[in-house]
Amino acid sequence: MPSRKPSSTTPPGQPPAASAAQRSGAGTVARERLLARLLEARHLRCIVVTGPAGAGKSTLLAAACQALVPLGFGIAWCTPGAQDDEPTRFLQGLLASVAQVDAAPLRETANQLGAAMATETDPDAVERLVITLVRGIAAHQRDLVLVIDDLHALRHPAVLDALQWLLDYAPPNLHLVLLSRGSVRLSLDRLRSDAQTLEIDQRDLLFTPAESARFLASQHGCIDASTASTASTASSLHERSEGWVAGLRLLALDWERKQQEPGRAAPGQPFAGLPARDALALTAYFEQAVCAQLLPAELDTLVRAAPCQRVCASLSAALAGTADAPAAVTAAATLLLRLDSEGLFVVRTDHQSAEPWYRLHPLLRDALLIRCGTLPVPTRQAVHARAFAWFRDRGLLPEAVHHAVQSGAPAQAAALVDQCAPALLVRGERRALAALLRQIPHAQVQASVSLQLWLARTQFFERDFDACTQTLEALARNLPADATAHRFHVAVLRTALSVQRDDSGAALAMLPQLLQVPGDADPLAVGARHNLLSWLHLQQGDYEQARRVQQDATPLMVDGAPLVSTPSGSLQGRCLIGLSHAMEGQMTQAGRVLRGVVADAEQAGKACADARHLALSLLADVLYELGDAQQARALLEDKVGLLERMTIPDAVLRVYRVLAAAHWQAGDAPSAFAYLERLEAYATRHRLDRLLAHRLADEVEYRLMLRDLPAAQAALARLAPIGARHTGGPAGGTLAEIGEVTQRARIRLAVALGDLRGAAARLALLVADCAARGRQRSVVHLLVRSAVVDAQRGHHAAARAMLLDALQRGHRLGLLRSLVDADPMARRMLDALAQSGPLDPVLAFYVERLLALRTPPAAAPEAAATQVPQPRAGSTAAAGQEAFSAREVEMLRLLAQALPNKKIARALALSPETVKWYLSRIYGKLGVASRDEAVARVRDLGWDTEGAPTPPA
Repeated sequence: MPSRKPSSTTPPGQPPAASAAQRSGAGTVARERLLARLLEARHLRCIVVTGPAGAGKSTLLAAACQALVPLGFGIAWCTPGAQDDEPTRFLQGLLASVAQVDAAPLRETANQLGAAMATETDPDAVERLVITLVRGIAAHQRDLVLVIDDLHALRHPAVLDALQWLLDYAPPNLHLVLLSRGSVRLSLDRLRSDAQTLEIDQRDLLFTPAESARFLASQHGCIDASTASTASTASSLHERSEGWVAGLRLLALDWERKQQEPGRAAPGQPFAGLPARDALALTAYFEQAVCAQLLPAELDTLVRAAPCQRVCASLSAALAGTADAPAAVTAAATLLLRLDSEGLFVVRTDHQSAEPWYRLHPLLRDALLIRCGTLPVPTRQAVHARAFAWFRDRGLLPEAVHHAVQSGAPAQAAALVDQCAPALLVRGERRALAALLRQIPHAQVQASVSLQLWLARTQFFERDFDACTQTLEALARNLPADATAHRFHVAVLRTALSVQRDDSGAALAMLPQLLQVPGDADPLAVGARHNLLSWLHLQQGDYEQARRVQQDATPLMVDGAPLVSTPSGSLQGRCLIGLSHAMEGQMTQAGRVLRGVVADAEQAGKACADARHLALSLLADVLYELGDAQQARALLEDKVGLLERMTIPDAVLRVYRVLAAAHWQAGDAPSAFAYLERLEAYATRHRLDRLLAHRLADEVEYRLMLRDLPAAQAALARLAPIGARHTGGPAGGTLAEIGEVTQRARIRLAVALGDLRGAAARLALLVADCAARGRQRSVVHLLVRSAVVDAQRGHHAAARAMLLDALQRGHRLGLLRSLVDADPMARRMLDALAQSGPLDPVLAFYVERLLALRTPPAAAPEAAATQVPQPRAGSTAAAGQEAFSAREVEMLRLLAQALPNKKIARALALSPETVKWYLSRIYGKLGVASRDEAVARVRDLGWDTEGAPTPPA
């Protein structure tokens, strides 16, 4: 007889919550998202819940039934076993379950049917019995939920017919709930078309990370996700089980046992890997749940498929050595389809490809790998070798390389990676190449010059410049003298490293090697060489030569296609042409070139992401110069993190300075300082002194405009040692710019302190120095500042002449916004010049354009000092707590209110990207790893009250 819920110990009509919870192990975790769906569907004809054993199906329905009882629903629960797959036994159990509902008409109907079953013998008896039952339920009028648990145990045609008739003939007050480990063997098409079904599958039943955390906290109190020591353990257990309740429980139990072992050195250590003892427990579980359902040949197919992360029918046949046998492929396809449909921990991963792919649940795969590990070594290597050949022939590189190494043939894996590396780079799949190289044994990489070069490239793209330097130095030492192509490739990468380190002097030192291009040089190295040469010419002010390098270059081909993507491609070269126009003052032409690059890169997709981001950063600089600060912000603000990772430091510097200046022009001083802080973080992380110097000099400027002299002096005090480090260096190059930036900050402070004579003397020297180095834009800005200083000194004629000289130069260079930004008094000087008398028509029109630029709103002074927020009395602050800026204090207050990032961004008028960056800094200062920990820490320190820290006045 089928087991019936409720049992004799459960009051009639009540759901078997305790029994179901015991079966699934789901404990007391509420499934609000699923319960809501079930309650909304309570009046539908049929609810179907499918999922593997231990997925929490019964527990979920028990909770739903408990919620339905107060709403007037009767609950009948029937759980047939394999022995009940026979019409008479099944119907007897079903009627007994219905009879337990506390209603006399139903009991009488069930008793009548029970007596009739003893005498009915013709084939139509089952249908007549179902019709009688349906009429009795309809006469009952009260809503009845009939739960058929473990439906997968029923296969007899007459039993399935009975259930189908029950569905087809059900009155409005009968609601069937079908629980099964696999697909339901009933026709639901009509009910689906009438919107009378709710179907919940194994994907819906999986715990979310939050539900897993609640389950672990309730069932295993020592694994509490709210504490830092075990949060990573809870996350690891969830990922390992993929939210499958039974697997989560087994893994948690093993973790607890491990924590209690004598000599355990690190209590609370995150779960890592599958311990042997728990592997045996899971193996026993899967032996019963999966393996017992398979024939020996089917089990062998799964065991041989286990080494693969995903499988399909033809791969499964190949792994068994029967790839050429159509019957074997068909058998494998049938097996995989059956396991998926029956919920036996094999899931189809796509529904688009011609041949379906499947994935084994990680814990089932682990159990099968234990079986695979018992096979002889030659057998296992043969399986991997077949997998290598199968994946290689279909161009599936990661799997092919992995299996080649596992088959004992790392040389084949290395040759495959070497062959495919150029194509991967051209397609923008640098991470894929890095992942492939990590699979190759270190000794095999060291034995191949080509692989070491690809390794150096991936280290460069991943910004691991120290590792890249070591790789290139080792290559340079070991390369034979006649390996000219490889030596050229090394020289190109060394030059690129110098550019990323913002040291054009070191890059120029490589120029002789760049000019000698071997005939057999790699196209990627040649393309990179062209772009590096253009950049070096730009740094020397030779804009025409920078463009000529690109225009005269012979088109490069990789795998028969033009090389346009990657930092070696022609799109990157076009970005440099655009930059040359901008630096020469041809802003309109620069914008046209850069917009073209953006359009072409977007059309090409991921492969041209580098060129697109470089073009965007340069285009925003052009837009700001032309007076469109709002559009410049729109181009950059949601891409800052990507721009940091994908462009050169010179472009990153432009991005942050443009964003800071644009916010300053909008009257948003806090956001301007926020971007300067982010620029400092980037410069510090990558040890880029020039970028840090610009950041500090800009702060001097902004603080003085806010009349915050102490903060400006503090910024200059930090800048001075940086300038001193680079005094006396090479006259050219990017690092020489640090001295210029330092001098400009000193001049600005001297003016603020009233030392106009000293400022004028410094300005004269700096103008001459910049003119000698070809830095014409800097000359214009310094001439504007000189004109202001002369006017303040009463030298009005000299001031007018100086300003006219600056305007004539600025007009030739196409400067607008930066000329007005050159000094806070520039606009007033321009206005006075326009009123003083007739000007040359061209110059007069230029002045009108300058004055038409938007005037920034007056900014209220803001203190620059930082302080450590003081906790309320009685709370304990961490020793050595780092200082928080005023903006961070504001964010701490909002964080204590548990506001989401978007609301914090709106409240502080910041971009979401900036909020994320601030929060990462705050987490570091608080010594926490997550948002929840940060909120708890802030409240512990007492900063969530009205007595929270305030910015200094």
